[in-house]
Amino acid sequence: MDNRELFRMALAALPNAYAPFSGFRVGAALLTEEGKVFTGVNVENSSYGGTICAERTAAVKAVSEGYRSFSRLAVAASEGIGYPCGICRQFLYEFAPELEIILGEDEEHLQVYTLKELLPEGFRL
Repeated sequence: MDNRELFRMALAALPNAYAPFSGFRVGAALLTEEGKVFTGVNVENSSYGGTICAERTAAVKAVSEGYRSFSRLAVAASEGIGYPCGICRQFLYEFAPELEIILGEDEEHLQVYTLKELLPEGFRL
């Protein structure tokens, strides 16, 4: 699966986002080392601390299905580029410090980072 296809899967998830407060929808597509893809969206909550990002939604779905090794993550946002937040970066670092993150405003203008570039001193026991 190429980066554009993975990004399209993240983009396709956007309509399922629940973002009544910010209006900022995010979709994510997480590729496991085994080649399975898990998508996720951001889900906001009246208790803002209860909000979960798209990246963590995808990761939690994967982990709950028994997957622990991830190779790439594509993130699409309803506007601009949806860089993973600090909590998501640290959450993903737990499972995949070498993860590639694919970002862009559209599939023709993708940027690829490693998680270590976005979180150079991640914490892991």
